Amino acid sequence: MLLDVTRVAPKPDFTLFLEFENGERRCFNMAPYIDQKPWVRLKLNNAFLSAFVDCGTVVWPGNIDIDPETLYDLSVPVDSITT
Repeated sequence: MLLDVTRVAPKPDFTLFLEFENGERRCFNMAPYIDQKPWVRLKLNNAFLSAFVDCGTVVWPGNIDIDPETLYDLSVPVDSITT
C-alpha cells in the first residue's frame, strides 16, 4: 500500500522525521545514502535541511526526491526510537 508523506522534519544528522497520511510518525535515516547520487548534493550548505513535502513525498530543491514507499518501508516508528 502506498502512503503519502504529509509532513517532514529534517534533522542535521541526516534523519527525516515523517508523518504519513494514515497518521503514523516514522523516522528515516538517510545517513547510509547521503554519499550516493543524487543525495550527495544535499551535504552542501545544509541543503538537506531544506526538505519539504510535494505530491506525497519528500523533495529538495534541484529536483532531488526519494520514493515514499522507500521512506515508509525503511523507516522505523517514532515510538520505537529509544534515546
